[in-house]
Amino acid sequence: MKNILVKLVACAIFGGTLSGCANMDETQRTTATGAAVGAVAGALLGTVTAGGNKGKSAATGAAVGAALGAGGGYLWSRHMQEQKAAMEQATQGTGIGVTQTADNQLKLDIPSDLSFDSGRYDITPALHAVLDRFATTLNQNPVTNVRIVGHTDNVGSDAVNNPLSVNRAAATRDYLGSRGVASNRISIDGRGSHEPIADNSTVAGRAKNRRVEIFVAEAPR
Repeated sequence: MKNILVKLVACAIFGGTLSGCANMDETQRTTATGAAVGAVAGALLGTVTAGGNKGKSAATGAAVGAALGAGGGYLWSRHMQEQKAAMEQATQGTGIGVTQTADNQLKLDIPSDLSFDSGRYDITPALHAVLDRFATTLNQNPVTNVRIVGHTDNVGSDAVNNPLSVNRAAATRDYLGSRGVASNRISIDGRGSHEPIADNSTVAGRAKNRRVEIFVAEAPR
């Protein structure tokens, strides 16, 4: 384990300049980067909390930190890498971004012209085709789970916007369910108007804030 950890951290830091690093695939390189970050953080934590035996605690902290860093909270597996590629292909030309988050989830960033009308939670026709293709990738990767978070602009009160944001997430969940995605794979949440990504004082900004964020993850087994 120690030798593997050393190789992962070394490859993450020095990249392909070390023998053997060039043969690592993208999943392994992602793991290595997480391991390096986790090892540094773990070592620092071990040093701070060590008391009299700092060297031993720093080494233990590095090992624990590397394990956490490599996992990142969720498993980044070959399944996840394949699903990322499939999602990128499925959304090509739609303006939707597919990114890997710091904790190893996939996130779909849906542009405002595909999102929701003011005060409504209907899935727009422009979003149908995108969710259809997204559902296909989910059905091809049954080990992953989905979290959908709804948001609103700041027009109206929390009493209106909080349930509206949940309804947007629920409508997205129900649409995916109608395309064969098992409901027990999907969780939903609503944040109302409290997490804007754009300026609510403009029409364009409010449109960007009327959205759902979709996360896909594979939990460690």
